[in-house]
Amino acid sequence: MKGKFITLEGCEGAGKSRQMQLLTQFFDKKGIEYISTREPGGTPVAERIRSVILSRENENMSDECEVLLYAAARADHLKNRVIPALNEGKTVICDRFIDSSFAYQAYARGIGYEVVAAANRYAFENCMPDITLFLDISPEDAFSRKGGADSGDRIEAAGMEFHKRVYAGYLALAEKFPERIVKIECMGARERTHANIVEALYARGIIDR
Repeated sequence: MKGKFITLEGCEGAGKSRQMQLLTQFFDKKGIEYISTREPGGTPVAERIRSVILSRENENMSDECEVLLYAAARADHLKNRVIPALNEGKTVICDRFIDSSFAYQAYARGIGYEVVAAANRYAFENCMPDITLFLDISPEDAFSRKGGADSGDRIEAAGMEFHKRVYAGYLALAEKFPERIVKIECMGARERTHANIVEALYARGIIDR
């Protein structure tokens, strides 16, 4: 029996890591068998690609190279971790997935949806999420909440105008794929955001009450 694939998306500082932690604790209590993972990363090869993508030493990386590096890390992650877990009937919870590539590269970098989709054909053909939880908070509010951008992270340090385009990209994606992407209000307490996430999983039939 194939497991369920859950992805969390949002701007930098949206609170994905904390919500991942709360969700795994909830799954532990429910007795749901799962793995938690992240992108880029999740496998040794993908983690090494992640270090190249995020390093400030690579400030001159072309946008096209960035798209392909994310896609390469994703292909390895899917084949060697996500798909095997799903085939074992496990739920997979992933911090970022293909919608990050669309928001950051297709929209914010201006590469275009079709180019990013072509680079990620392996994901489209082999494994797409059952539900994507978009933590809906503007970059201004998100960075304010986290105390500013991480200066050591090449993507976080891209500037507010870039991150505003990322957010606009996420909003466009939520309109384009309403059957998969659920906007989660997350301006309140972490516990309220968690409750919103759990309710969305119930409502979409991802987990049983």
